[in-house]
Amino acid sequence: MILEPLGAVVLGLALAWVALRSLPHRLPSRRAVFTTGALGALFGMFLTHSALGPGHGVATLIGAVLIGAVTLSLLVRPRNHGLSRSAAA
Repeated sequence: MILEPLGAVVLGLALAWVALRSLPHRLPSRRAVFTTGALGALFGMFLTHSALGPGHGVATLIGAVLIGAVTLSLLVRPRNHGLSRSAAA
């Protein structure tokens, strides 16, 4: 029973680490990214476990990773294209 949430948090932290390695200039602080990854995966685990019920451990962890990736994607800032204010208006 404790392994699913623990696994979800570990997978969320790993997902956050990968996001920080691949997009460091487009994400906020490391603390915010790691917290969002862990909590997003934990929420995804809870949501998937509630929908599927007990006995679907692998599917629950897949759902945790998917929801964690979605919550991390909400932190990504848009790329700066170098537009001046007059050109953007």
